[in-house]
Amino acid sequence: MTELITLFLVEWRFRFCTLCKSVLGRAANVKDSYWLNTQHGFSTSGPDLVADAGSTSIGRFANYTVFKGKAALSMKPILPAIRELDSRSSRVYKNGSVILTFWPAVGQRKYDWEKKQVFALSATEVGSLIGLGPTESCEFFHDPSMKSSLEGQVKKSLSISPLGNDNGYFLNLSVVNNIQKTNERLSVPITKAEFTVIRTVLSYVLPHIMGWPQAMMRAQQPTTETKTSKSRPDPIFEWGR
Repeated sequence: MTELITLFLVEWRFRFCTLCKSVLGRAANVKDSYWLNTQHGFSTSGPDLVADAGSTSIGRFANYTVFKGKAALSMKPILPAIRELDSRSSRVYKNGSVILTFWPAVGQRKYDWEKKQVFALSATEVGSLIGLGPTESCEFFHDPSMKSSLEGQVKKSLSISPLGNDNGYFLNLSVVNNIQKTNERLSVPITKAEFTVIRTVLSYVLPHIMGWPQAMMRAQQPTTETKTSKSRPDPIFEWGR
C-alpha cells in the first residue's frame, strides 16, 4: 500500500511539473508577443504616454501623439475643476483645457523627454482649431505669468499654418524665456489625416473641458424637493428674468 501511494505521488509530481512548464511557456510566448506588438506601436513612446499595465495608480492616460523628424507632439484633455457650493449646486472654478506637449528630436526616433514645452489651449482656442479651413491659419499668444510680478518674462506663441495643397498644417511653437535666457522653437508637420483625428477629438472634448456634461448630469439628478415642491422655480433657471 505504501509503495502504491509513493508511486502515485511521484507520478502526480511529474505531471504537475510538466503542466507548470507548459503554462509558463505559453505565458512567456504571450508576453513576448505583447512586447513586440507594443514596441511596434509605441516605439518612440515617452513618459506617461503609455500607462503601465501593472501600475496601481488610478491615473488614466489617453494621449494622441505624433512623432516627426524634428519634434514630437502629444495632446491630452484636462477636465475643469468643479467645486460644490452646497448640497444642491456646484460650479466650475478652474477651466479645463487641452494640453499640447512638444519634445525636440535628438536623433532618429529619439526625443528629449526632459526638455518639453507645454501649451494649454482654452475652449475658444480649441474652437479656432476645429473651425480652421484648409487654407486658413491662426496664432495664439500666452503669458503664463500674466497679472503677476513675472509678467512678460515668458512668452509663448503657437501658430498653425497650412502646408499647401490641402495636405495638412504646420504647428509651430515658440517659447521665449527671459529668465533662463532661452529661445525655443519647435515645429511639427501634421498630415491631413492626423489633423482630421485632432479635429474630431477636439470636437468631442470641447464640451467636457467646459464642464457642460457634468453640469447636465447634476441638473438631471432628481430630488425629493423638486418632485414635491410646487413653489416658484429657482431664479437661476429663468435666465435672470
